[in-house]
Amino acid sequence: MSAISSLADPLRGDPQGRLVVKIRSARLPGLRLLPLIAATYFMVAGGPYGIEDILGGAGYRGALLILLILPLVWTLPTTLMIGELSSALPEEGGFYVWVRRALGPFWGYQEAWLSLTASIFDMAIYPTLFTLYLARLSPALCAGWRGLAWELLLITGCCVWNLLGAPSVGRGSQWLFVLLLAPFAVLIGCAVAHGLQHPAPSTVWTAAPRESGGFSVAVLVGLWNYMGWDNASTFAQEVEDPPRTYPRAMLLAGALVAVTYVLPMAAVAFAGMPLEQFTTGAWVVAARSLAGPRGGPVLALAVVAGGMLSALGMFNALTLSYTRLPMVLAEQGLLPRALARRNSKGVPVTATVVCGVGWALALSFSYERLISVDLMLYGSSLVLEFVALLVLRVREPGLERPFRMGPLPVAAALSALPVALVGYALWAARDERLLHMPALLFGGLVALAGAGAYPLARRRWQQPSA
Repeated sequence: MSAISSLADPLRGDPQGRLVVKIRSARLPGLRLLPLIAATYFMVAGGPYGIEDILGGAGYRGALLILLILPLVWTLPTTLMIGELSSALPEEGGFYVWVRRALGPFWGYQEAWLSLTASIFDMAIYPTLFTLYLARLSPALCAGWRGLAWELLLITGCCVWNLLGAPSVGRGSQWLFVLLLAPFAVLIGCAVAHGLQHPAPSTVWTAAPRESGGFSVAVLVGLWNYMGWDNASTFAQEVEDPPRTYPRAMLLAGALVAVTYVLPMAAVAFAGMPLEQFTTGAWVVAARSLAGPRGGPVLALAVVAGGMLSALGMFNALTLSYTRLPMVLAEQGLLPRALARRNSKGVPVTATVVCGVGWALALSFSYERLISVDLMLYGSSLVLEFVALLVLRVREPGLERPFRMGPLPVAAALSALPVALVGYALWAARDERLLHMPALLFGGLVALAGAGAYPLARRRWQQPSA
């Protein structure tokens, strides 16, 4: 590693290196609490879109139980872990920094590898969703090559937006949040009014799921809709007062995601919408039927537009997160130094462009085949983060932690809950297939490739210390 790289290395707890990073970031305005909450919301949820598929395997009662229980056993432990580690180690690279400091450079690299490879599968979803909702407005707009053109335009637009800096992404996320959820606020009101006038039969709540034996799939979809909290940690030096801001943002965003999932689904159940009508994209159907003959078409149109805003907001916020990983790896001599180059807003320009090109090349992947692989890669990285939390508690008890998950036994017990759910998700996805092989085998091969890539990266880009 060169003298410059060593000086800018905050990952070994080097006070000199940490000072360099903070001075560079202190010249620029950072994300405040509300923009960070909004950006985190889009990194995880992006509105109620996507939770419809839980109903197929669980029914209304089971789906609501899943949406209510997962925040307690998955979201809460995860956000508490992120709150503690972000407040103790508020560095660019976030979870990569935590794992590297706790477990060493090799496992830190594996953490970054898992997250970046997961992003290839994850980020392919949102441009596709954008065009699917756009086609509902006008099929001609997405006919033939036009659909791909819109997807590429979304990727390009979000990359350009990100070049304006993290505060710009955060402020935009606030506006997108309001515009996205406004139609659902109206939809909930219409559903409650309909349910009061025409009480739903009790069979709506007890109706059998459409898909026999699909409860495990429902849990997988629920987990996928609640994952991504740690993505907000990678740009910590671009957040104002991160030790204080992160814990509050994580807990408030966690509650916000749960509320915006549970309330719309409970409302349509209260209105008595038949289970067989509630499939992917059913929010549009619900809006059209519950708002009446006059307001229905308008509200349905607003929900469709909200779907486009959801895809835009999620891709934009996740671009902010993922592009910081190659930047930090480049600063560590594990990727070409050009990826560490920043503009006047502190944004890694080359990394943003390279990531955008990579995501554009992954547009051919399909949503249905990606969840199991995405869960495996993301789940593995999340397990490493919980291990890092506990290892740092033991090895560095004197590390300043402005926010704590609780005493060590409590932190260990809470950490076991998401880890167990990751294990369950892998078991539940055992029969999924991708590229003519079990999806878990494919994901395992992708993960194992990181072990081989690490020594190659060190030999190729890491220079000996001066």
